[in-house]
Amino acid sequence: MLAAQLINTSFPSVHLLDKASFALQLMEDYDIQHLCVITDEKFVGIVDKNALLDTDETAVIASLQDEFIMASVHADAHFLAGAKLLSLHELSMLPVVSTTADLLGVITAKQMLAHLTSFVGADTKGGVIVLEMERRQYSFGEIVRLIETNDAYVTQLNTATDPQTGMLLVTIQINRIEVSTIVATFQRYDYSVKYYFGEENYQNELKENYNHLLSYLNM
Repeated sequence: MLAAQLINTSFPSVHLLDKASFALQLMEDYDIQHLCVITDEKFVGIVDKNALLDTDETAVIASLQDEFIMASVHADAHFLAGAKLLSLHELSMLPVVSTTADLLGVITAKQMLAHLTSFVGADTKGGVIVLEMERRQYSFGEIVRLIETNDAYVTQLNTATDPQTGMLLVTIQINRIEVSTIVATFQRYDYSVKYYFGEENYQNELKENYNHLLSYLNM
């Protein structure tokens, strides 16, 4: 998904000659911590609420230009580039600009979180298994094959490096809640299973036995 597909055009912007008090009122009305600053419809930076609070409310926004946050994403960039900037600068919204620096709209942090949730599959039902391995051991094809031998399939797979150990962490989401057989398969092939989240067979059996007991007692 491109940044252009997440553009929100309902948020206001301010001009260099607007007063600090005006910008603060807009932030209050829209419950945001940042505003885009434009001149002649061109994006020139982001003004932060803390910077506005530290200046005289009658001062013009141009007086804070040295404190502007210079962060924006092009409309044709992948939305993950925007996610990185939102996190890096701790922004409540990120400007989306054209190739000529025209302000097209913004992506709010709330919007970005919702799309990231969908992107990583966190909003879909399924079990999660996290493997730990040396980077040279990673084989996407083998991981998928081992999962498919258990009549399941991968709905999402992400990799990250553990900053403390340098090991590769492979987070796999599958289409099944019951994960014990897949965990056992990975262990049988000498994979290190760091975490797993889902239901196990013995939990299912325990629930089934409990239900049988209740049925017997109710007879």
